Amino acid sequence: MANTFSLLLVIVTFVTGVVWVLEKFVWSKRRKQALSKAERSTENGLTKDLAAKVYPQPWWVENSVSIFPVIAFVLVLRSFIYEPFQIPSGSMMPTLLVGDFILVEKFSYGIKDPVFQSKLIETGEPKRGDIAVFKYPPQPSIDYIKRVVGLPGDTIRYTEDKQICIQPAGSSTCTPVAQYNDKESPFFQDGIALSEATEQLGPVAHQILINPYRRDNVQAYKPRAFRNEWVVPEGEYFMMGDNRDNSADSRYWGFVPEANFVGKATAIWISFEFDRDADSVLPSWIPTGIRFNRIGGLT
Repeated sequence: MANTFSLLLVIVTFVTGVVWVLEKFVWSKRRKQALSKAERSTENGLTKDLAAKVYPQPWWVENSVSIFPVIAFVLVLRSFIYEPFQIPSGSMMPTLLVGDFILVEKFSYGIKDPVFQSKLIETGEPKRGDIAVFKYPPQPSIDYIKRVVGLPGDTIRYTEDKQICIQPAGSSTCTPVAQYNDKESPFFQDGIALSEATEQLGPVAHQILINPYRRDNVQAYKPRAFRNEWVVPEGEYFMMGDNRDNSADSRYWGFVPEANFVGKATAIWISFEFDRDADSVLPSWIPTGIRFNRIGGLT
């Protein structure tokens, strides 16, 4: 859907742009020349209203000229600078909640063409701890959002006590990255209170959620890990959700190629609540409130 919209946006921009150029440099000059000729052939000249009726600007030209600057601005903004995304699931709780609308910085991992997503200019690479939007590898038409955990060359271990251990390329030490907290978490899953932990990925400290009574289905790991261990290939990344026991991520469908990255999530620009009773006459997609306290940056 996102690629289809990008293609339509490019087509509309191109068509209205061509009309804008032809109107500015060809058609408007021809109308002026015809108008001047008509005025010279009359004794009293043509009034402004009469001239507009005799040599009108076609409606489709007028509309194209009007919307081209707006469409071009939207294309540049959405393709190369920032794009809005909606959080559809709870896989990134507590960092991101359902109903959060985020801004994704499109130029963080390279400037790409808006249709085929070919990289045009190198601007940076995903960093450990980044919250990133990417094309879901098994189905690239779908956008996913997860946190960058493993970089190319890393060895990632996920222990039975749900601790990530990272061994960077060239290192002989595997370092745990989470510190469990004693404070009570306000988040629940299937009626069970989730445990909260502070995780340090590179310079980024953030909160994660753990279901203390749920075990990972190790048999479902893909690509099949040696025990609970993955070696991240060159040019690819290991992604995980902050809600560790409610996240379909690299443990289950593999690594993310760098070419699949869309951009880095940088801020929540609005956050809606959808706390509506089942017997409500209003559709479930209509917000019930705004969480103003969530508007701002991300960690």
